[in-house]
Amino acid sequence: MIKYLAQKFVFLLGLFATLMASHSAAAQTWTLKEPKTSGWRNDTLSTLATDLHNEAVTAFLVVQDGSIVGAWGDTSRKVNVASIRKSLLSALYGSLVADGKISLTQTLAELGIDDEPALTVAEKRATVRDLLMSRSGVYHAAAYETADMRRKRPPRGSHAPGAFWYYNNWDFNALGSTYRQAAGETIFDGFAKRIAAPIGMEDFSASDGRSVGAPTSRHPAYRFDLTARDLARFGQLILDGGRWKDRPVIPASWVENSTSLHSGTDHDPLGYGYLWWILPEDRFGPGAALASGYGGQKLAIIPAKHLVVVQLIVTRDGPHRDRTSQFLDRLSRLMAAAP
Repeated sequence: MIKYLAQKFVFLLGLFATLMASHSAAAQTWTLKEPKTSGWRNDTLSTLATDLHNEAVTAFLVVQDGSIVGAWGDTSRKVNVASIRKSLLSALYGSLVADGKISLTQTLAELGIDDEPALTVAEKRATVRDLLMSRSGVYHAAAYETADMRRKRPPRGSHAPGAFWYYNNWDFNALGSTYRQAAGETIFDGFAKRIAAPIGMEDFSASDGRSVGAPTSRHPAYRFDLTARDLARFGQLILDGGRWKDRPVIPASWVENSTSLHSGTDHDPLGYGYLWWILPEDRFGPGAALASGYGGQKLAIIPAKHLVVVQLIVTRDGPHRDRTSQFLDRLSRLMAAAP
């Protein structure tokens, strides 16, 4: 049975005629790379394909050197990417800062950002950079929080801005409000115009995003539904330093800074940049970064192997909640199999 599944779910995009047919003209900018003739170890890929099927992964996509090496599942299905939204917003901030519409040193007080109950004078000293690093020191209740976030949230006033890292949905949601205020557009309109259109995303439109509010805070979360193939394009943009086919989309300096280590975390072995998780260099090479969302949503950038890897899971299709350590093991196997 396992052998049959490995054959049925072969990890070669070239064998998926239906997948090929579903690609629009924009997708033809992707080239396809045959793993066997490119030096990949097919035994590793076949085993991985079986694992993905057994774990009810909705879509899994591997891109190397800008070419699709392999795919599994429905890469055209839109999925709630959960906290990957934060890395998408990081890219938008790169454009906003470059346009001079906001400065990383501006404080919440200077920007007029508050909440209910109100922030303290000390909390309002947090800067945009503090929020991007998840180090604001604002421990206010937030929309779209998990039970684990609520459990780990420090008491208000326990840490000064910039002094302590805590994975804080208040920071991320307030950055969304700050973006709307500074850019004069919704996050979803901004992403469609500044990112999706320039890199030729096939499926995303601004209507695929929606705000999710809560009575505990005036700052809503911003939910994105994306397909694996569109998310892979975003990953390739980051891997290429913010350029898409030699056209600058995001400043290269921003990509480098946002995917650099700025903080240690309580999610060992991961560090944190500007709304990106930073992968350990000794295992994944320099510059490796991860966008990660609840339920197993993952986007990995591995410069050492010129890889972009996407995993999406529709969580309502099953109880699976893929842990980050499991995905990192997959990345290690892919790196070992890659030329």
